[in-house]
Amino acid sequence: MAKTRIVFILYPRLTQLDFTGPYEVLARVPNTEVIIASKDGGVLKTEMGLTFTDLAKLSDVSSADMIMIPGGPGQTEAMQDADFMAEVKRLGAGARYITSVCTGSLILAAAGLITGKRAGSHWAYRELLSMFGAIPDDARVVRDGNVITGGGVTAGIDIALTIAAELAGDDVAKMIQLAIEYAPAPPFNSGRPELAEEKTVAAVKQLFSAFAQQRREAIEHMTGTA
Repeated sequence: MAKTRIVFILYPRLTQLDFTGPYEVLARVPNTEVIIASKDGGVLKTEMGLTFTDLAKLSDVSSADMIMIPGGPGQTEAMQDADFMAEVKRLGAGARYITSVCTGSLILAAAGLITGKRAGSHWAYRELLSMFGAIPDDARVVRDGNVITGGGVTAGIDIALTIAAELAGDDVAKMIQLAIEYAPAPPFNSGRPELAEEKTVAAVKQLFSAFAQQRREAIEHMTGTA
């Protein structure tokens, strides 16, 4: 039986947990081949300066059964990189599953891979999906056919466990969850805007306001809606 080839598509200034959380899960799924690739291959720096090395070059990856794209501040620049997006479109066109974490769904949307599909993203940028013809959904994990996306950063683990169950069955996914002792019990009930205090939501919105405006302007330029 052929292995399921999962290609993580990375780009500079991604949020590392958007990648490493799902990787920790999906690398444990039986009968899979996991490839980590970027446009140029080699070395890549994340949002916080953490460096990944020995990445494959996207153009050297012949095909993918699944693509997984993380989010991060560098998503806007990646979305505007024609060569990068050409590789996303190429690999996505032949993939059985189209997946992402956080604002990685904006890259999928810009590539035309989730038009008319429900999709999730980080709550601060979710509504931008509609500018590309996708349908924003506020669920932590969003599945629409072969498209599996979801919320920001830590949601990537939930997304990956959902994918693990799809590929190998619920029992395997449960074993992986136990193996990584994924039993979140945060000290504060502040992980979603509808649960957090108003002052906390306002502060985080202010923190992200420049990113949100930058992303909106970039999408307006790309779609001709400016």
